[in-house]
Amino acid sequence: MPADLRADAEALPHLPRRVRIGYGLGSLCTGTFATVPGLILLYYLTNILAVPAAVAGAAVFLPKAWDVLINPLVGAVSDRSRLRGGPRRPFLLVGACTLPPLFALLFAAPPLRGAAAAGYVAVLFLLAATAYAVFQVPYVTMPAEMTEDPAERGRILGWRVGFLGVAILLSGALAPAVAHAGGGSPASYRTMGVAVAVLLAVGMFGAWHTTRWAPAAARSEAEPSLRAQLAAARSHRPFAFLAGMWTLQALAIGVMLAGVQYFATYTLGSPTAVTPLFACLIGPLVLVMPLWNRLSRRWGVKGAQWCASLLFLAGALLLALTPAAGPAVGYGSVAVIGVAYAGLQLLPLTMLADTLAADVARTGKRRAATFTGLWTAAETLAFALGAGVFALVLAVTGFRSSDADHRVAQPEAALTGITAGMSLLPAVLAAASLWLLHHYRVDGPETATTASTHPGPAPDPSDPQQEVTHRAD
Repeated sequence: MPADLRADAEALPHLPRRVRIGYGLGSLCTGTFATVPGLILLYYLTNILAVPAAVAGAAVFLPKAWDVLINPLVGAVSDRSRLRGGPRRPFLLVGACTLPPLFALLFAAPPLRGAAAAGYVAVLFLLAATAYAVFQVPYVTMPAEMTEDPAERGRILGWRVGFLGVAILLSGALAPAVAHAGGGSPASYRTMGVAVAVLLAVGMFGAWHTTRWAPAAARSEAEPSLRAQLAAARSHRPFAFLAGMWTLQALAIGVMLAGVQYFATYTLGSPTAVTPLFACLIGPLVLVMPLWNRLSRRWGVKGAQWCASLLFLAGALLLALTPAAGPAVGYGSVAVIGVAYAGLQLLPLTMLADTLAADVARTGKRRAATFTGLWTAAETLAFALGAGVFALVLAVTGFRSSDADHRVAQPEAALTGITAGMSLLPAVLAAASLWLLHHYRVDGPETATTASTHPGPAPDPSDPQQEVTHRAD
């Protein structure tokens, strides 16, 4: 590496530790809001508010489909913002003030049943999704603008992923446990909504407050319209393949999250089994994250992503054997999926950062907000569609809805559909994503990246010329 380039890299200042940690706090919001509605909202509609499965699926999916439009719009508006406090932090504050109360109202369990209850939930979920987009899109964009040092950006994202694991584990265990306390009554769901709203507020206000000390090292450039943003994504083949891969994998995860409560209740025989199931799924997240980091340095990020994807596929196929082999196989399969899930949370984000850095080198434009807006829209839509797809499986197989006071027996076809929807369907989606992963390449300004496509030793994280191929953990 040339001495002058190394000196420039070493001269880049480190961000204050409170900024890195404070930014990571925002993942208490992103992890929680991505987890809890996908985990229990569909079940809340069909088994507490007596909403038919097909109607419940629409109530969950349609508000989140709005993100396809609102996320890129928020990215463009944030890019052009000249508000006091910078282009991103004012949006974080607006989201922090609106999402927590909307989330509490979402699970307020009004005295409504059937289609009326579905309408209430759909409206509140639409408003909550909008508030989440106002926070999330600027939040995801910030690391690329706080520093131009890839190693420092890696440290920022390390805190983000760490808090993401904490948020998913805490909210995924807390929400079902509180909701099912006292037999899963409407009052229990109200309490759960308030408790999760507090967790959201802590993360969102924490990120807003602490990032006021963050420098503005760079600024993204907005595309003038949604059509221009989509055109930019289509013309950027690495981003298109990467976003497509992650969308299919997020859809697979979304289907599983929507099905896990039904799987616990009807396949394992106990609604409270969702807590140990979720612990098996998310418990490995923090424990094995360093191993995925190490594997990505040894084999390259793309090689590690192959491992995580194949492991997820194997775990999903094994999960289908639970009714015949017993609960132990179910818990073990979910633990295998959990190990893979840790990689699927970290590695696509790493690949996205590499892709955005390569785009800057190739075009000279800073379009981080454009691409992250589209990325988060696709991700959020996939998780929402996961619930809709699982609801469709329930409807097709004859699942019978009920309220909290009147439980009904399910037909054998519905029980089979729950198991297949939780296992075989995600496996098919994961297998399809491998084709897109195979075609993913990142080209730097002169040569194709090697660290993201071929196994080998980790590149020098202090070399700014290797930004497109490596991000330090």
